[in-house]
Amino acid sequence: MIKYLGSKRVLVPAIGAAVSALGARSAVDLFAGTTRVGQELRRRGLHVLSNDTAAYAEAFGRAYICAGPWHHRELAGVLAKLESAPDLDGYATATFCRSARFFTEANGRRIDGIRAAVDRLALGSELRGLALTSLIEAADRVDSTVGVQMAYLKRYAARALRPLALRPPGPVPGPPGEVAAMDANVLAGALDGYDCAYLDPPYNQHSYLGNYHVWETLARGDSPEHYGVACKRADLRERTSAYNSRRRAWPALRELVERLPTPYLVVSFSDEGFHRPAELRQLLAERGHVGELQAANDRYVGARIGIHNPAGERVGTVSHLRNTEHLFVVGPDGERVAAAIASARPLLGPAPRTSSPRNPAADRRPASEAAGAASATHGTARGR
Repeated sequence: MIKYLGSKRVLVPAIGAAVSALGARSAVDLFAGTTRVGQELRRRGLHVLSNDTAAYAEAFGRAYICAGPWHHRELAGVLAKLESAPDLDGYATATFCRSARFFTEANGRRIDGIRAAVDRLALGSELRGLALTSLIEAADRVDSTVGVQMAYLKRYAARALRPLALRPPGPVPGPPGEVAAMDANVLAGALDGYDCAYLDPPYNQHSYLGNYHVWETLARGDSPEHYGVACKRADLRERTSAYNSRRRAWPALRELVERLPTPYLVVSFSDEGFHRPAELRQLLAERGHVGELQAANDRYVGARIGIHNPAGERVGTVSHLRNTEHLFVVGPDGERVAAAIASARPLLGPAPRTSSPRNPAADRRPASEAAGAASATHGTARGR
C-alpha cells in the first residue's frame, strides 16, 4: 500500500468492527483514497461501493475492491509482459526526473516504458486496475519524498536508488464490489439499498489530488501542462473540491449528511480540520443516535522533519506531533450504535475516551434533566 497522508491504517480495524456490529451487509466508501477501509469491509463479507474522483483511486478500487481470484490468476502473465517492456524517455522522465527529482532517470524511463505498455495491452477494467496499481505502488517504493508530492528531497532518498520492480497487488477476499468516480454529494442522492456509508472527507485546504499528482498522472497516462517546483498538473487549478475550502466545506458536509439515504453512517474526522468536533457531533445527531471514540495518532513524517527553505535549512518550529482522530457511529437504533462502539473500542488501544450514544433531544435539555433521561434515549432519535 502506498504512503498516503490521511491513511486510516490505525482506525481500519475499529471501523470494520463497528460496521460488522451494526449488522450491515453493504457499504459505500464515499472518499475511498487508497481503499484501506473498503478492503477491510470486503474482507468482512460486505458488498462495497468504492467512490473517489481521483483516477488513481479508481485504479485501486478496481484492484482491491472489484478484482476476483480469476483476475489475479491472469495477472502474473500481464506483469511479465510489463516487466519486459522497453524503457522509454517520456513524460515521467522529463517531468518527474529532470524538471523535478521525484525519481532517478533510470526509474523514470522504466515508469514511462511500463505505462506505455499498459496502454498497448487489451486489458479489461479489473486487470488494467491491477496493472496500474502495481506500477503506482512500485513507483511509490522508489520515490524521493516524505510521503506527499508537494516537494521532493534535496538529495535522493536511499530507496530512490533501488531499481523499480513490479509486484502483484495482494488479493482481497470477500465478494467483489463496485467502483464509482463521482462527486460524493451527487452520488449520495443516487444511492439505493446500501446499509452503511463511511465518510472521511478532506478536512483542510490541501487537496489529495495536489498531494498525489504524480500518481494521478500515472493513472491517467496523459501529459498535462504543469506548474511549480513540484510540476503539479495544471488542471488541478480547476479540479477543486468544496471540502478544501474553509467557506464551502461545512455547507457541503451538511448537504452530504442530509442527502445520504443509508440508515447508518460511520464518520472519521481529524481535529486538525476546518470543523469543530462538537459541531460535527451536533450535525450527526440530527440523523439519530451518535456514538463516539477518539484515538491519538502520529502526524505524517513531514511534520516531524519540519519546514526547510530552498537551501535545505530548517526554518520555523514544529507545533505538535500528535493529533486526535474522532470516530463517530450514527444511526436510528441506539442499541446497535452502542454495540458498534463497544466492538470498536478495544481496537483503538488502551482506554480511549468515549461518549455514549446520544439523543439530540436529550442534548438540548438542561444537564439536570438530561442525566435522568439517559435510559430513555434508545429508539427516540430520528432515523431514515
